[in-house]
Amino acid sequence: MQQFVTKNAAETLALGVRLGEALRGGGRVVALFGPMGMGKTVFVSGVARGMGLSDAVSSPTFAIVNVYGANDELCHFDMYRVDTWEDLASTGFFEYMDAGSVLCVEWSENIENALPEDAIRVTLAPGAQENERIITVEGVKL
Repeated sequence: MQQFVTKNAAETLALGVRLGEALRGGGRVVALFGPMGMGKTVFVSGVARGMGLSDAVSSPTFAIVNVYGANDELCHFDMYRVDTWEDLASTGFFEYMDAGSVLCVEWSENIENALPEDAIRVTLAPGAQENERIITVEGVKL
């Protein structure tokens, strides 16, 4: 487990870039945990950049999944409103996982039992200052 402290959104984005660079081979699930407003989408924007994708990343809150890259290299899920296995299956989660895409999953708390054992776990928590975040990364060395 590694722990990082970021002081602002730019530093959170930069940490996401580092993870994205490590994920260029694809086929991994990045499970994001933490309350609303912690910078999960900013972190995923960094992952996309680190993977070499130029797409503008936005929150998939209403769409449930946003897909980036010419070959669906990155799939960004928001599981906030997913309550059942049927809900999860309807998102395409398992199909994208089988396709070898990198899946970044916000609100992984809601689908914890469906996460693969080798999922990279990223927890974002508030720090001492307003824009400070404590980010814990498990499952990959950054």
